[in-house]
Amino acid sequence: MGVGLVIVSHSERLAAGVAELAAQMAPEVAVVPAGGLAGGDLGTDFDKVSAALSDADSGSGVVLLYDLGSAQMTAELAVESLGDPDTAIVADAPLVEGAVAAAVEAQGGKDLDAVARAAVAAGVGSDIEQPAPAGETITEELELHNEVGLHARPAALLARSLTGLQADVRVRLDDAEADAASVLGLMGLGARKGDRVTLVAAGPDAGEAMRRIRDLVSTNFGD
Repeated sequence: MGVGLVIVSHSERLAAGVAELAAQMAPEVAVVPAGGLAGGDLGTDFDKVSAALSDADSGSGVVLLYDLGSAQMTAELAVESLGDPDTAIVADAPLVEGAVAAAVEAQGGKDLDAVARAAVAAGVGSDIEQPAPAGETITEELELHNEVGLHARPAALLARSLTGLQADVRVRLDDAEADAASVLGLMGLGARKGDRVTLVAAGPDAGEAMRRIRDLVSTNFGD
């Protein structure tokens, strides 16, 4: 029973596509598309969004993401019409990136506010250095043998594997670096089959974090 997502778009196909992508990253999360008008034309439909809200809510709340301004208005109206509007949040976030980030956070069991924050943060640059947690630091180099490298599903699996750990893990490829807890950051590295990535883990659970990632890589992320 986790936080659900609703994808509000003027296009039925766009909403369905974003929902499909997010669901691939987080198969246990309810991601419900609410795109287009009832007849399939472009636009947003209050009844469709309200129905999607009901379908996505398993009791932990729902985060709604939208594509354009009027979709935001429809989403907010649907939330305001709920018996308890505090059970849903309309996130001001990039549609695709926000949906992916929110889905992964929801898959990890985070609460409504945390899932909404993850969606919003997907549209913010990550140039600010974060202090590493206290504890040991481990550095290891691993070669990727799976066909797609750190793209989509493997990136989501890696990020989710760190849920609940007190560890800051960085993944480096050449001169690029990403937070291992960020699916979008990992995908942005463009790491492919045969690439060697450097992992740097710091914090009390650094060893466990490294073990989990090592297991994923050694099993080709379950491919």
